[in-house]
Amino acid sequence: MEFPLFVKIRQRFPRRVVEDVPRKVRAELERIGLRGRVGPGQRVAITAGSRGIKNIAAILRAVADEVRAAGAEPFVVAAMGSHGGGSAQGQKKVLASLGITEESVGCPVLAAEEVVEIGRTAGGVRVFCDALAWQADGMVVVNRIKPHTTFHGPVESGLLKMMAVGLGKARGASAFHRTKPAEMPRVLVEVGEVFLRAGKVVAGLGIVENGYEETALIEAVVPEEMVAAEMRLLKEAYRLLPRLPADELDFLVVREMGKNISGTGMDVNVIGRMRMAGVPEPERPFIARIVVLDLTAESHGNATGIGLADFTTARLVEKMDREATYLNCITSGNVQRAMIPIVMPDDQKAVEAALRSLGAEDCRALKGAIIKNTLELECLWVTENLAHELASREGVEILTPPQKIEFIGGLLQLD
Repeated sequence: MEFPLFVKIRQRFPRRVVEDVPRKVRAELERIGLRGRVGPGQRVAITAGSRGIKNIAAILRAVADEVRAAGAEPFVVAAMGSHGGGSAQGQKKVLASLGITEESVGCPVLAAEEVVEIGRTAGGVRVFCDALAWQADGMVVVNRIKPHTTFHGPVESGLLKMMAVGLGKARGASAFHRTKPAEMPRVLVEVGEVFLRAGKVVAGLGIVENGYEETALIEAVVPEEMVAAEMRLLKEAYRLLPRLPADELDFLVVREMGKNISGTGMDVNVIGRMRMAGVPEPERPFIARIVVLDLTAESHGNATGIGLADFTTARLVEKMDREATYLNCITSGNVQRAMIPIVMPDDQKAVEAALRSLGAEDCRALKGAIIKNTLELECLWVTENLAHELASREGVEILTPPQKIEFIGGLLQLD
């Protein structure tokens, strides 16, 4: 098959950056008076999830330092729903893979499978909390705030979700995910309010990243202002969200997917696919064929989101831990996202099959792109015809002349 020629381009995104992350964390916690909210001898749980968050170890260490400065005893608690296979050992392994260890954060890192039911929402949703966190005298909820991959609303993925799903462990995640997607933002707030009324949460720390995976914003919030603050920070996260340079593509090749990239392996807000029963697909972006080539090591075999693609490789499927993948998708109720697409022997066969399925007389006329993953969209490769359309667009830089893509031993070769 004669593939289209490809051109490497660079996109420029808004680049707000926190220059000194530990200093900013300390300043924010001082601003809200954390030292007046925890006291000597108290044990304080600091949440850590399964997502790859820039500077997360430094952020958690700075929080632990501030808790310790108040005379309290900090510890980091694994708060990631059913991830890590739902086991304490699996969740500690996930944290270690993200650089979150006792040495890096300067305090104990604990995980447990046990939960405590702490109440119910007005609508009857049971609310659970990690037993270790609940036994503590206080909790500092730390999480990145970003668009969610299942639902959209005033609150999505952030501090409230860290409580409802992260601290809720497998039982809390399962209870929440039985909610219809359209109702999830409301239920998140209601579950969060159960936590906040209990008085255990002493502070929240919201993190927003820019399109370069850099820490763009850190803001500490007091419990009584958490919901409003998260709504505001979500708007900023949407503004900074990296996107593909075109809203309509014939094909997209994603070189790697993974849980450290997105909860769905590939960010649905980038690829424009939901693959959820009863949930309409976004109108834009529209991508006719998606090929995903590999799974990150940081995913530990969890290939949730593979069902968002149309074609994949035997290499990726061999790396799947089906038990972890299926537990994740069954817990969330999004079973379509675990369904394995057409599997081809290698990268070349997968890309060829995708292009051939489009039925074009000349594949060189197709418009497509090749990206590393849905998180790193600054530099990518686009077909020559798409590059011509983008050349005059502000914020797009053409980096190379048109060139052929190469496969060595069936593996895609690109810098």
